[in-house]
Amino acid sequence: MKLTPVIMAGGSGTRLWPLSRSLFPKQFLALASNVSMLQQTVQRTAGLPSDDSILLCNDDHRFLVAEQLRALNYKGARIMLEPAGRNTAPAIALAAFDIVATKQDSLMMVMAADHVIDNQKAFEQSVINAIELAIQDKLVTFGIVPNAPETGYGYIKRGHELQNTAFDVNAFVEKPDLETAQAYIDSGEYYWNSGMFMFKASVYLASLKEFSPAIYAACEQAYNEKTEDLDFIRAGKEAFLNSPDDSIDYAIMERTTDAVVVPMDAGWSDLGSWSALWEIDKKDDNQNAVNGDVVLHNTSGSLVHATNRLVTTVGLDDVIIVETKDAVLVAAKDQVQDVKEIVNKLKAEGRCEFKHHREVYRPWGKYDSIDNGERYQVKRITVKPGAKLSVQMHHHRAEHWIVVSGTAKVTNGDKDILLTENQSTYIPVGVIHALENPGKVDLELIEVQSGSYLGEDDIVRFEDRYGRVGK
Repeated sequence: MKLTPVIMAGGSGTRLWPLSRSLFPKQFLALASNVSMLQQTVQRTAGLPSDDSILLCNDDHRFLVAEQLRALNYKGARIMLEPAGRNTAPAIALAAFDIVATKQDSLMMVMAADHVIDNQKAFEQSVINAIELAIQDKLVTFGIVPNAPETGYGYIKRGHELQNTAFDVNAFVEKPDLETAQAYIDSGEYYWNSGMFMFKASVYLASLKEFSPAIYAACEQAYNEKTEDLDFIRAGKEAFLNSPDDSIDYAIMERTTDAVVVPMDAGWSDLGSWSALWEIDKKDDNQNAVNGDVVLHNTSGSLVHATNRLVTTVGLDDVIIVETKDAVLVAAKDQVQDVKEIVNKLKAEGRCEFKHHREVYRPWGKYDSIDNGERYQVKRITVKPGAKLSVQMHHHRAEHWIVVSGTAKVTNGDKDILLTENQSTYIPVGVIHALENPGKVDLELIEVQSGSYLGEDDIVRFEDRYGRVGK
């Protein structure tokens, strides 16, 4: 029976702020490798006896997912878009319905896109151990062999031994306090809950229909009302919004008698905090994990991450310092779980730093807001070869474009012009315009916006290659 990797690439971008943002959460960051965590997860499937993958993400992240797959030259994936976050049970249901519809049935290997696994061989062996059980209609979860009394993870208590490599699930337990977690470790009967699963698509759907029929019905309708555009499969929005918001643990695994746990000892981490990244990162003789342009003096046990400029420290112990173009985080290492409180405050105050970086990625390239004032904004825009921005118009701002490198094909009202280095054009308020890179190298230009309102929502699109007209 075929094995279909199902990779869940959702995320809110709160726990690793300011490097992670809601529009650029941690699965798209290269934190523990030279590729992103999503790309690592995709590469992890190469050693499995697997078929094409299904990636689940939300609409805001769809182009990031597609671009990171293209960067790997990975073409064996279907990208399914969740209309809204409804937790893991409904998301997995969409993938299961797709498998049954397109393949009749398959084993699903469900993974999160934001986990780190150091030992690929141990990971693959645990997956092989699970396949026989899943073929027998078991609902398999993978339990991480714990090496510390972690209070940030849920736990799985094992029951009767089925074979050397698997056990019945006795219970799923919530995140414990430190004393309880230590007792779990001492007993040898508990594993960390990894959030990874394996089962037949048909078995998952049958279990969902039995234990959570409202989720089943909503997701079945949402899948039946799906539409496809470009690389993406969009579930029906209204139907999906009717689904209860439940995890797979609550919706099925805690209720079924067919749950089994396969132990995995593969150097797993979900990188749920900056201290977790410090744990797995390379360290100097003073136990400092350093990335970027950093100079330390009399500093120990710390993580210092510099993205854009020099960061220096003197006389610090056990701290986290993370610098980006538009924000700096300084935190005690033992309090980084509260970073999400900062994100909540930024969101409540309507600040953009919780949502996106100063440098923002788009399907055609990226832009960096390098300066701004009350009635002006300056951006550095990069357009990929062959890419084109939408044909658009603004009600409140004029734009001045100056080409730095490459060639720009510009529509400015009723004129089409080519611009090269040091050439420019001015686009008045209300004029329909477009920008395209017809060349073979990146187009770099400076855009100066001026006007009474400079928000990104002041865009009226008339044509768009990326399905964004009318949005």
